[in-house]
Amino acid sequence: MMRYVEVGGARMSIIGLGTWQFGSRDWGYGSDYAENTARDLVVRSLDLGITLFDTAEIYAFGRSERILGEALGERRDEAFIATKIAPVMPLAPIVEQRAKASLKRLRTNRIDLYQVHAPNPVVPDGPTMTGMRRLLDSGLVRFAGVSNYPLPRWMSAERALGAPVLSNQVNFSLVDRRPLTELVPFARSEGRVVIAYSPLAQGLLGGRYDKDNRPSGIARRMNPIFLPEALERAQPLIDALRDIAASHQCKPAQVALAWVISHPNVVAIPGASSVSQLESNAEAAEVTLGESEIAQLTGAAELFEAPSRLTAMVRGVTEAVRERYSRTVS
Repeated sequence: MMRYVEVGGARMSIIGLGTWQFGSRDWGYGSDYAENTARDLVVRSLDLGITLFDTAEIYAFGRSERILGEALGERRDEAFIATKIAPVMPLAPIVEQRAKASLKRLRTNRIDLYQVHAPNPVVPDGPTMTGMRRLLDSGLVRFAGVSNYPLPRWMSAERALGAPVLSNQVNFSLVDRRPLTELVPFARSEGRVVIAYSPLAQGLLGGRYDKDNRPSGIARRMNPIFLPEALERAQPLIDALRDIAASHQCKPAQVALAWVISHPNVVAIPGASSVSQLESNAEAAEVTLGESEIAQLTGAAELFEAPSRLTAMVRGVTEAVRERYSRTVS
């Protein structure tokens, strides 16, 4: 049975659905996924009690929002829609303009959670939050959020808004545990939410990949955790996930999700390549880990260290060029 987090007047499922892959070529899912599977995922999510759907204007250049809005259709009121504005010149009028464009693509008259996709290194939060405040006052947006914000800037955004910034969406998984230092404690003490993206580390924690079976798709190829040496180093963590999964009669990915949502005021938004994977993700809400199991997983995760992102980018580009060249000459 699905569980929910209720904070500051917002209610969202503890397991949501991330839609970066809707319509995007980066994941290698193909046109059938965008035209058919994505809709099936949204409908099945609602049937399972999943209410949190996360998208962004930048995902497939707006196509993700369009697919989500069309798939929700008449069931829109069952959903808690979260979308994001890219932080390119996020001045107040532009924030309002871009929110209205997202509303149109999503086929709705309100955005439940409107998030700044990342902090702009040049533009302070004042102008951005002025636009956000206007959206809140007009009723076009219900709650304001941020993404990829360190704690000091999250707090600064709140001061600029003059109201709670409900959530901070960050990379959070057994592979990336940085939010545990400041963000998760802040959310718990102040009544905010941490939204964990990549809670399965783009599929690494599902246990299907190893050094001899690397993923396809540029999005994963550019991630240092999928380099052969990183996959080899991750094996003790994968083994720990498998051991605990066996004791709970569930899957390693479900254990990894259960670890993330075991922390208070944290929800997770894994993506899904199929309806069966979506159903498996939803079932993670029913997995309760003991303190010793959480400690075992955390200990195994602390032993894992990925290569640098620069290394992964260089290799990813090299492999992409090599693959394209081999197709051209064959």
